[in-house]
Amino acid sequence: MTPTDSVADLQSVLSALADPVRLEMLRRLGHAAEPLACTALYDTVTKATASHHFKILREAGLVERIAEGQCARYRLRNDAVDALYPGLLTSVLTAANA
Repeated sequence: MTPTDSVADLQSVLSALADPVRLEMLRRLGHAAEPLACTALYDTVTKATASHHFKILREAGLVERIAEGQCARYRLRNDAVDALYPGLLTSVLTAANA
């Protein structure tokens, strides 16, 4: 199994990127030098809604969850996504930051 095996098909990745809340979560991760606590990635939705968005992002293979006790941190999976879809995540995040 390669690291890119857990990255979803293009339609699923694009669908995950299409939601404004998930896009903002990814934008914040894109600016981070290290994995961020889940609470640092959302502020406009409830915890339950955020959990749903995190699940979609994980299933698409866009983020990795790192468990730390009762807290979780997330990081972008730039390399894995870029290996399958070169430049996609960079382009989307650049546009989101504009």
